[in-house]
Amino acid sequence: MLAGTGSDVGKSVIATALCRIFLQDGYHPAPFKAQNMALNSYATPEGLEIGRAQAVQAEAAGIPCHTDMNPLLLKPNSDHTSQVVLHGKPIGNKDAYDFWRKPTTDPSRQGGGTYGLNESPDFRAEVCAAFDRLAVKYNPIVMEGAGSISELNLRDHDLVNMPMARHANAKVILVADIDRGGVFASAYGSIMLQKPEDQQHIKGIIINKFRGDLRLFDDGRRLLEDICGVPVLGVVPYYKDIYIDEEDSVALERKKTSRGQGGTVDIAVVLLRHISNFTDFNTLERDSRANLFYANNVADIEKADIIILPGTKSTMDDLLELRRNGCAQAIQRAHRDGKMVVGICGGYQMLGQTIDDPDGIEGSVASLPGLGLLPIHTVMAHEKTTRQVAFQFNGQECQGYEIHQGVCDTDEAILETDHCIGTYIHGFLDNVPVIEHLLGKCKVGSSAIKVESYAEFKEEQYNRLAAHVRRYVDIPRLYEILSSD
Repeated sequence: MLAGTGSDVGKSVIATALCRIFLQDGYHPAPFKAQNMALNSYATPEGLEIGRAQAVQAEAAGIPCHTDMNPLLLKPNSDHTSQVVLHGKPIGNKDAYDFWRKPTTDPSRQGGGTYGLNESPDFRAEVCAAFDRLAVKYNPIVMEGAGSISELNLRDHDLVNMPMARHANAKVILVADIDRGGVFASAYGSIMLQKPEDQQHIKGIIINKFRGDLRLFDDGRRLLEDICGVPVLGVVPYYKDIYIDEEDSVALERKKTSRGQGGTVDIAVVLLRHISNFTDFNTLERDSRANLFYANNVADIEKADIIILPGTKSTMDDLLELRRNGCAQAIQRAHRDGKMVVGICGGYQMLGQTIDDPDGIEGSVASLPGLGLLPIHTVMAHEKTTRQVAFQFNGQECQGYEIHQGVCDTDEAILETDHCIGTYIHGFLDNVPVIEHLLGKCKVGSSAIKVESYAEFKEEQYNRLAAHVRRYVDIPRLYEILSSD
């Protein structure tokens, strides 16, 4: 298990690296995270929903992703409530208090169905059973914790950190972020605040995101080992030239939120309050012909050549906010002026004529007019669509996936009118034919260099990440720890 001294210390990335390293070394690894909280999700081959990080780690491990790798997913609707996705299917919305109410013990209700406010499935039993199924098929399991392992107020309810390590009898490696400072206190405190039986599971420390000359931390490494009583297995330098999909909003905060430099086409991704699956834009962000940035104000949107409305967990709420802050009107003006507008998933719904929510799935607003750029009408539905899809674009085979609540009155997977494209397909912009078509609308020629497929690019990045971690982490020592009693 990769456990953390806090959130965003790099657990997911180190876990991804170990999945690829174990695969390279002839093993059959699989990722596992009992509970995830993220708006960036992914559809499994069976058409079920899991956190994006475990889908990425499964790719690095060379296997198809499965809900047993992330049996419990929480998708925040607001600061206080989340949609609960169990084994890939939503079972209802819960606030933080209701989430931890007494579980329902009726076996017929476990593993699916809709639960009332006063009941919940036995989440602990569900996630442990998922791990057990996974462990029968794969070895080793690369587990990931969540946030900090030393949140004492959450200890009794914790599903994903040390209780899960106890169930799996996992060797726990503590990941600490030195870039934010306080690495000695955070590592020592994270270990010392554990119960004695949990401390026994912690077998090593990886220091992550180091900047500068590694020799400057030689003494620090020895000091940390002395005070913590476990070895420091590696000090991993910060990197900027390896691209691994990230899943949570912490990563989004580091991205550009204003116009950048370079590129011939300015592309504004509208920064919605409930933005989801922002990994949809990673490929465009790397294209040298494009200057992609995130914007939530009229001035930046008006400067863009292409405007993209992304996916969202709360379509109605975000559409209301776009009208309130003037961005909706700016998008409509830009379209009238001949600018290209693209909508993906919830953004696609916003570009239509109307959005109706008669059953109050998203809230109390029953109906809203859309931006009127596409001839579609959307009705929010209780059943969520989750599936992987293949589609043709300009005569070429492309890949993507759908995760959305709501249906439109058209069977078209992709709807294109003058200066406007809409689709439910996430990963739409990872396909070379789509990018060439989109940039071609702005009179930008094809890339002067060979544009590799996104699948080829990701394989290269997993291998580069594995090489980076191998260089700075004592992998033979890690194997010794994994083989010990």
